[in-house]
Amino acid sequence: MAIVLALQHQTETAQSLADKLEVSKRTILRDVQALSEIGVPIYATSGPGGGYRLMEGYRLPPLQLDAEEALVLLLALDGMTKYSDSPFQQARWTVRDKIRSVLPEQTLGRIAPLLGHVEMEVPDRRYKTPFLSDLMNYAASGEWLLTLYRSQNHSRHLTIRPQRVYAAHGFWYCEAYSVQHGEVRTFRVDRFAEMEVSVVPQSEEGNGELRFMSPSKATEHEQTVHIYAKLTYRGALLAEQDPHMGHLVRQTGDEKWEVAFDCPGSEWNWAVDFFYYIGLDAEVLEPVRLQEEIRQKAGQLVQKYSRHD
Repeated sequence: MAIVLALQHQTETAQSLADKLEVSKRTILRDVQALSEIGVPIYATSGPGGGYRLMEGYRLPPLQLDAEEALVLLLALDGMTKYSDSPFQQARWTVRDKIRSVLPEQTLGRIAPLLGHVEMEVPDRRYKTPFLSDLMNYAASGEWLLTLYRSQNHSRHLTIRPQRVYAAHGFWYCEAYSVQHGEVRTFRVDRFAEMEVSVVPQSEEGNGELRFMSPSKATEHEQTVHIYAKLTYRGALLAEQDPHMGHLVRQTGDEKWEVAFDCPGSEWNWAVDFFYYIGLDAEVLEPVRLQEEIRQKAGQLVQKYSRHD
């Protein structure tokens, strides 16, 4: 296929093809012969400027996929159709139909049974992401943005520089450097209420550089705490969904899982909330401080629902 693609653009000698494809000249001669035998119209010309050529007007079919390649594409597109709002709303359907229309019946027949039993699971969400397309473009161009972001508890203006946009667990996320937080944070795209291009933030000295944390604050922020916990089957499934520690979950025996990771000091409250949330599906073994804070939260819940005389 690489040989045919090269010949669609220009005449090539056996040696030039060998150099481009990093194989021997003997391999090229053998493959050209094989292509001729299966009906690809390649012919050779001699003299200056000579070499192998394709018969004029011959082109590869627009799409040549084997069953496994077709399955990968259709599964990926099926996953995209489960996101409730995206800039690919129409394209994701039309491209799937185009792929199906050009696949040979034999290939479709092989993958159809698999598509009925294999899928990419995406939680059903209902939300709007009016700034998703803009964020993708801003991340690519490196723009600074002035935004209004609605967090779980309140709304605030943030100056951010998007770095990447990705989809996970049914939501779209934007990973961006936040001036107000002094670090890279992950934001839910559907929680952006306003957005406009901003100038590069100025430091207090006005030299155009970004304002970072002081060394003492940076040291405090970068301190990590080692967390180790045993998990049930359900706990392992929940932990695997976390984008930062999910890959660290491992099975240690029949119906036994565990996770161990170094938690940044800035994410300590998240760790407390996470292990409190999964409750009996995790047993934190270390640190003791995490055990204590989970116990305190549980005590507050018990107190809240205790009957009063």
